[in-house]
Amino acid sequence: MNFLENKEKELERLMDELTAQDCCVAFSGGVDSSLILKMAVESARKHGTKVTAVTFDTVLHPAADIDYARKSARALGAEHQVIRVNELEEPRILENPPDRCYLCKKMLFEKLLAFARKSGVSAVMEGTNHDDEGQYRPGMKAVEELGIRSPLREAGISKREVRMLAEKMGIPAADRPSAPCLATRLPYGTRIDTELLKKIDEGETYVRELGFRNVRLRLHDKILRLEVDRKDFMKLIKEAHQICSRLKEMGFSYITLDLEGFRSGSMDEQKSRKNT
Repeated sequence: MNFLENKEKELERLMDELTAQDCCVAFSGGVDSSLILKMAVESARKHGTKVTAVTFDTVLHPAADIDYARKSARALGAEHQVIRVNELEEPRILENPPDRCYLCKKMLFEKLLAFARKSGVSAVMEGTNHDDEGQYRPGMKAVEELGIRSPLREAGISKREVRMLAEKMGIPAADRPSAPCLATRLPYGTRIDTELLKKIDEGETYVRELGFRNVRLRLHDKILRLEVDRKDFMKLIKEAHQICSRLKEMGFSYITLDLEGFRSGSMDEQKSRKNT
């Protein structure tokens, strides 16, 4: 048995434990939560228990995620519920502090726990994987404080291994790019403007529709820093005039290409350097 098979067996054991009773899975439709949901549904069938996929409809996440999550949850065999949350009702989140992710996660998962209690559910899961431990993820603290279970992280499964298992199980989201909170496109301390985030979401959607897989538009005052995979640089240069014209029509003044390419959490890099 190879190393990944051992981890898969541990994940199966955890899912059997957690689905011995009705349970909820925080479900974004991404590959991490899709793998959790797929395995939860399969384990729950053995116990005769119910799995509910719960998606947060928030002002800080891409609009397309809700429809995708709804369809995916049905395809994976789970009941689906949507909880609507306006994170910006919390004044501290509106100011986009360095612990914004902690504040957001705490708000979201407190609402999920309230839903779970009302539904008679005690086991609640989410999709943090092992790789997240090596990055700046203040939201993980909120998850731990509230007693939310993270089976992928507990089984030591990395993002690459998540994708391998998802592909093996035929999960459609296996190759789906991550779609994190839109506030990650702004530097910490920049007050969150929902109209601005909608424009950023629209801009990223436009660039993706041109055939770019991973796209981030990070805004620094009037300078828009465009991140795509480095292998796509030549393609982007060829289409630069079209892309710049469209983004300027949306109201962005200066468009730059980040030569380091796409990387998750690039807004945290300065913070990480200061701590080393």
